[in-house]
Amino acid sequence: MGDSRGGFSGARRLVDLAEAVRADPAVPRAVLAELLAGHGERPADLTEEAFPEAGAAELRAAAGRMAEVLAESDEDRAAGALNALLEECATRPRLTRHDGHPWHLHVDRGEEAGWGDWFLASGALALAQLLTEYGRIAWGACAAEGCGRFFLAIGPGSARRYCSTTCSSRARVAAHRRRRRGA
Repeated sequence: MGDSRGGFSGARRLVDLAEAVRADPAVPRAVLAELLAGHGERPADLTEEAFPEAGAAELRAAAGRMAEVLAESDEDRAAGALNALLEECATRPRLTRHDGHPWHLHVDRGEEAGWGDWFLASGALALAQLLTEYGRIAWGACAAEGCGRFFLAIGPGSARRYCSTTCSSRARVAAHRRRRRGA
């Protein structure tokens, strides 16, 4: 179980897995393995032997817990939740370089960490890096009615409320129509 480079790639992996589990709480192990492979995890770590159904169940549960943090909009509560996850699942940070990746931080417990602890520790680290880098919550759940998809809000500018321009436009048009009906 490797760790993606930096907060952004680890956060992107976190968002994609949390969204997959949110959409289908029983998402199959093979689909989770495919998502992890798409984020640079080694194929040898994703075989049925290395990533059994029990590991997939741990990962699903961990993704559900991380979804709570992704839905949090208060910086202090998000920081508290991240600190609690790091306290529970992480160990002293260490620099590592493997599988062609440049130097990066790991906070998981190494080989003895299960899939759930690995995901919680690496996801908490990724979100903590984003919170400190941007000085604000740089993620969220889409505010558009009927959506709720998780997204990253990285880059300059104010915090985002929507996962896409489609949801933003739909919400803006709906608000405009409500105002016109009320006038």
